[in-house]
Amino acid sequence: MGVSRAATTQEIKRAFREKAKRLHPDIAGESAASDMRRLLLAYQILSRQDKRFEYDRAYSRFSSKYHFDYRTFLRERPLDPESQAKLIFFELLHLEEDDAVAVWKAQGGLDYRLEKYLDREDWMDCSYLLAEELARRGDYYESFSLLVSLVKEERRKPYFRHFAEDIESFLKEIVRLHLRKALSPETYLECLEAMLGLGLNSRDKARVLRSMAETLAQIGETSGAVKVFREALKLDPSLPNTKTLRRKLNV
Repeated sequence: MGVSRAATTQEIKRAFREKAKRLHPDIAGESAASDMRRLLLAYQILSRQDKRFEYDRAYSRFSSKYHFDYRTFLRERPLDPESQAKLIFFELLHLEEDDAVAVWKAQGGLDYRLEKYLDREDWMDCSYLLAEELARRGDYYESFSLLVSLVKEERRKPYFRHFAEDIESFLKEIVRLHLRKALSPETYLECLEAMLGLGLNSRDKARVLRSMAETLAQIGETSGAVKVFREALKLDPSLPNTKTLRRKLNV
């Protein structure tokens, strides 16, 4: 963005508008599309106080540790999983998302346990930034899995605190809008089971159970669907969007 760390919201908006004009496809051509995407991402982070707070907290903690060409140092150690975990975090903080995701996938994706190689706070910040980027790319299952781990850890010992609500909302949005279409019914059911393990309130738990009942009915598990659906209605008798399911299960 080209602004100082202490920049006001108005200064950030002004810098964004000026850079966006220069990077517009009609002026800079299609070759500037990647730079424009990074500019938009930076603006989305810095224009929201909650996201800016989280970014500043993670970045200041990370950048204060190193005073040399840290990226090169890490890139020269592709066989060291700890260095690669730190490289993923470094690239995410510097908005090099393509490189961060490529390293994460090369290391094994979900089988690569970032928490083994990063401090707890760095792991949690890194996982959230990575989950956001994976969701943007349509890798919803991977994003979901990272977010579930974060929510569990946050409830065990708070770190994000007031920001944790946004993380949970992001997780619910992925489940509600994207996960069913991205997965097989069986895998989707496993994800819903994971959601139930987070200790949701009655309203959210009823909605998860409704989705489970719909999926069980879809794969022909009618008796299981009826049982789960009745449990959902006990938790929330006014549960919305149930007319079709009631008719299908005769409940």
